[in-house]
Amino acid sequence: MKRLLLILATLITLCGSSASAQTPEKNRNRKENTGAAVINTLKDRIRLMGYAQAGYTRDDADNVEDNFDIKRIIFMAEGQITDDWLLYFMYNFNSGGTLLEMYTDYRILPGLSARLGQFKVPYTIENTLSPTVVELIDCYSQATNYLAAVGPHDPLRGSTTGRDLGFILFGNLLNDRLTYNAGFFNGQGINNKDKNSNKEFVGSLIVNPTKWLSVGGSITTGKGNAIALSDANPDIRTGDNYSRDRWAAGAVVKTKPVSLRTEYLGGKDGNVKSNGYYATASIHVCPNLDIIASYDYLNKNKALGLKQTNYVAGIQYWFYPRCRVQAQYTHSDKDPDSSNMIQAQVQVRF
Repeated sequence: MKRLLLILATLITLCGSSASAQTPEKNRNRKENTGAAVINTLKDRIRLMGYAQAGYTRDDADNVEDNFDIKRIIFMAEGQITDDWLLYFMYNFNSGGTLLEMYTDYRILPGLSARLGQFKVPYTIENTLSPTVVELIDCYSQATNYLAAVGPHDPLRGSTTGRDLGFILFGNLLNDRLTYNAGFFNGQGINNKDKNSNKEFVGSLIVNPTKWLSVGGSITTGKGNAIALSDANPDIRTGDNYSRDRWAAGAVVKTKPVSLRTEYLGGKDGNVKSNGYYATASIHVCPNLDIIASYDYLNKNKALGLKQTNYVAGIQYWFYPRCRVQAQYTHSDKDPDSSNMIQAQVQVRF
């Protein structure tokens, strides 16, 4: 039996060697075709993207700021595992590096998909927009920055970049006339475990009656865990669990001469109510040049009147698709003082 197995193994080896010797060109072509197929598959299913934003800021507020700065260096990768299954990754290399997004999408049915991981919370129209399309160099309005915790404007929650860890169902219905999101998040921001047993519910609904108009609203409700003290809400201590509710309603108008985005936002943290609203317009002077104007109001505590209003004017020039140069002036009214800021920024995206 052993001799038979040895003979069979020898014959198979010899036949394989003979075939390789007799058809080297076929084998080489087969390997080349296989390699090309793998490369083409990867090229079709993997997308690599990125952008960088750098500029100059001079602000004559309390501590005068006069700096050249790099705001973002973003790398993105998207892998289409199957026609219905996607994996997405986003990383910011600026300021030591931060994982911004890591999630997977699965299309369950037409108009119904599920997302699990770390990503932008679908609260407010503005928060879900990429900084590469937002008109303001400071990126988002005061109300969005504060109530969506984009930056370190709300000490109770800290800087989350408007993102969190969670799960949502989302999709477009009625020939894309209706866009919806609904799901649950930790409520503690990016790269953090939940610090209490309560999950935060977030939902949004956008109606697109025409190609140039979108209207809708969003809510978020749950309990947060305070990571620091806040002057706007002195009754909440570090480590306290507190009720945290948000709502927003707004509209987007996109026409050839003018684009306009406006929202009203409200919030309640414990017993403290806050609100804000903004209107940002982009006047398209010519195909590559826009004039930017924005009115931006926030009141962090309606009882105490901790309010600030920003007036912004500027221009932006698109010198290449998705690449632009921006210059803006901002006047801020904040009782009892006011301040002025000049900014410039270059954005390059691929």
